[in-house]
Amino acid sequence: MRIAKALKKGDTIGLMSASGATPPGKLHPAIDSVEKLGFKVVVGETCRARHGYLAGSDELRAAEVNQMFRDPSIDGIFCIRGGYGATKILPYLDYDMIQANPKVFAGYSDVTALHITFNQKCDFVTYHSPMPSTEFIQLDMDDYSWDSFINSVTATERKGLSLENPSGQPMTTLVTGQATGQLIGGNLTLVTASLGTPYEIDTKDKILFLEDIDENEQRIDRMLTQLKLAGKLDEAAGILLGAWTDCGPENPEQPENSLSLQTIFNEILVPLKKPIVMDITCGHCLPTMTLPLGRTIAVNAETHTIKVVG
Repeated sequence: MRIAKALKKGDTIGLMSASGATPPGKLHPAIDSVEKLGFKVVVGETCRARHGYLAGSDELRAAEVNQMFRDPSIDGIFCIRGGYGATKILPYLDYDMIQANPKVFAGYSDVTALHITFNQKCDFVTYHSPMPSTEFIQLDMDDYSWDSFINSVTATERKGLSLENPSGQPMTTLVTGQATGQLIGGNLTLVTASLGTPYEIDTKDKILFLEDIDENEQRIDRMLTQLKLAGKLDEAAGILLGAWTDCGPENPEQPENSLSLQTIFNEILVPLKKPIVMDITCGHCLPTMTLPLGRTIAVNAETHTIKVVG
């Protein structure tokens, strides 16, 4: 899979939203946060537009994605936030043009829909990363998260990079073993939503990363079961599990009516008998790791070693 030209200080970033409208008061701090990294910023119309909970109409959001990939003066594209709506613009994107103009493309959560599509239809690496209006502007955005992001999008030689948790936050093994494959995935809800569409995720011989937020254990059980029934878990070479922020029992005061996430993982994932690493610090959390989706990685689930090898 192709890797877009690495960013450097002085490059121009297109800031836009393929999903939700930017909350009041967050646009200018988000712009400042990107400029402080040494980049120039072109602010897309979607950063100011609103159509209900969306950053403008589907046509506007899609047109802006197309325009930013087409514009040779824009070196990289940062999604200002996630939310809802990225799947709605998929039919309107010019994939041939986007494939011909690969750029650093960064974001996460709802942006997963675009990561899957750009990886598979356009054949270039994208970055599952924190975003300007949600993490960049937070006072507790830590050095680990900044370093992981900057090192990912600016490195000219990325092979050999180790994907490691912050000190004191160990990964854990769900199933031992080793596997090598392209890193794919992102938000569980968006990965599941791709099934049965022309933009369905392809997991065959790949390393599938999953995370989510604000989902009770019943929904996580159902979504993992759907991926299992669709063959997506069996086809994967290995699985990485990130943060499950605020995912837990719907009725915590009635534990007898609940299943823990660990139990759900044990029942659905362990029988797959393939390498699975848990507690990757990546997702709706801080600190958070930036992942190069589309790169080939080697996973050793016993030693918790994850390296970019291609």
